Amino acid sequence: MLELAECLRRELDRYSLGGKLPSSRALVERFRVSPVTVSRALARLAAEGLVVTRPGAGAFRAGPRAATPPAGDTSWQEVALSADAAGDVVPRTVDASGVMVSLPAPPPGVLELSGGYPHPGLQPEQAMAAALARAGRRPGAWGRPPLEGLPELREWFARGIGGSVTAAEVLVAAGGQSALATALRALAPPGAPVLVESPTYPGMLDLARAAGLRPVPVPVDPDGVRPDLLADAFRATGARVFVCQPLFQNPTGAVLAPGRRGEVLRIARASGAFVIEDDFVRRLAHADAPELPRPLAADDPDGVVVHVGSLTKATSPSFRVAALAARGPVLERLRAIQVVDSFFVPRPLQEAALELVGSPAWPRHLRSLSAELAVRREAMTGALALHLPELALPHIPFGGYHLWARLPEGVTESALTAAALRAGISLTPGRPYFSAEPPAAHIRLSFAAVASTGDIAEGVRRLRSAWDEVR
Repeated sequence: MLELAECLRRELDRYSLGGKLPSSRALVERFRVSPVTVSRALARLAAEGLVVTRPGAGAFRAGPRAATPPAGDTSWQEVALSADAAGDVVPRTVDASGVMVSLPAPPPGVLELSGGYPHPGLQPEQAMAAALARAGRRPGAWGRPPLEGLPELREWFARGIGGSVTAAEVLVAAGGQSALATALRALAPPGAPVLVESPTYPGMLDLARAAGLRPVPVPVDPDGVRPDLLADAFRATGARVFVCQPLFQNPTGAVLAPGRRGEVLRIARASGAFVIEDDFVRRLAHADAPELPRPLAADDPDGVVVHVGSLTKATSPSFRVAALAARGPVLERLRAIQVVDSFFVPRPLQEAALELVGSPAWPRHLRSLSAELAVRREAMTGALALHLPELALPHIPFGGYHLWARLPEGVTESALTAAALRAGISLTPGRPYFSAEPPAAHIRLSFAAVASTGDIAEGVRRLRSAWDEVR
């Protein structure tokens, strides 16, 4: 799509202002792309103000833009936004820099090795479109859903968690990020410490800080969080919450070892603390992965674990359907916060999720995604071994969509990411994944956000060029 948009952008001077561009059918035949690709390319140019699309008439070169009115004076807002800030427990500013390291799309022509979602070619677009169409025709699909979520969808999520978790202990949430925000607000008051893996997901660190919480790092190794250091951290801080990703941890890819699972729950229970389990990529296990461990919530009868699971990573960034699972009094607090914040997840989206996961296309998609991710992981590790043997990969995961690489002494994250962008690739620097000073420089490399294994190979070749520039 980006390539087609760039071609059309270069050709706009051929047309007079207001002149009509070739029809979509003509563009499909000329560039040998799908009608969807043409539609998206024209939409991008329209968003840039270069073309105007008129339903039923076609696309036209846009005329000159109207003169921009003079900007107003918003300087008064600095005073209003900072008033009484010194006495606030919760900071009034929100830092989204951690989320922004991998969320925005890169500039045109740049290979996205920083992406946090699978490429559209790996998404079940046809199955989602069909599910959404069927969902819209369901009786009552556009009415108000139960506040906790559709019973059938809650039941589906409960079965996926396993153990003794029931549908009554599940709330449907609007994506994993929203569910994490709800859990953090429910479990820790402003100003409290919250234990986090180190390194960990930057978006969760941003959420914690925005809620006025103090993230305290607990180191992770290839077998997950270290229980001895977790126990020390609980004793030293008095924290009542630990946030972890026991399966294919972001960014290391670690899986919590069997011998540590019970220890983590025992330590948290003895500390009177909750464990927020962010089970974000369970459906992104690779085809050659061993049998996956159950979620921690499946082995927790005492309500220590608040479980977060999501459909988003396996579907699309816009398919924001997730689950919060908990037992005991905390479930009512989670429900109350979610209702106050957003009322409920739109019913058509919940109905579409049910249609999707209940269709024959769903298991086929998961098998295809699992196989392709394994191929891409091997393509990236092979290309790195060939072109960049200096880059250390402490752990090769069997799930997820990225690799975590340690940089040698003398190579800085900022210099390498800047050189990589000049070479035509986007990387994710490691610093935002640490809540305190990092032990070394790192980068995260996504093998799922690009179109093909060919792009992976080309991306690593460009990375070699950037590497040579900064060495």
